[in-house]
Amino acid sequence: MAPPSIQQILSSMTIMMGRDGTDEGAIRVRQLARNIAYFRQRLRQMGFIVYGNDDAPVVPLMLYLPSKVTCFSRELLKRHVGVVVVGFPATPLTLARARFCVSASHTKELLDQALAAIDVVGDNIGAKLSRKKYRRGEVIEY
Repeated sequence: MAPPSIQQILSSMTIMMGRDGTDEGAIRVRQLARNIAYFRQRLRQMGFIVYGNDDAPVVPLMLYLPSKVTCFSRELLKRHVGVVVVGFPATPLTLARARFCVSASHTKELLDQALAAIDVVGDNIGAKLSRKKYRRGEVIEY
């Protein structure tokens, strides 16, 4: 491993563990957890099927059909939302997905902008496949 990479890891861990004399690491961990919970809950509320661990910052949104992958990606890019799409052969043919990476640096406003774009694109391509019933107007606490 390159020395600059090692130093970056050591510096990050020092901050995360509070050994730098601040609570910046704890604040970022709480903010990340808050952002992840909000983002996942809103996607589910919109009718998307979301996989993965509820505490993970990588949020897989199931698209299932390979034909939806490219369209989803391109339409979100037009709306300035970054997404990584994964399809065959990286996944089984009918388990295509989009992956969003949530950060502690995202504000609620940024998340809401992304979610609004995802909502529109999801409606347009028929990607809202959840059978669970969520009340669309229900407020998700941030």
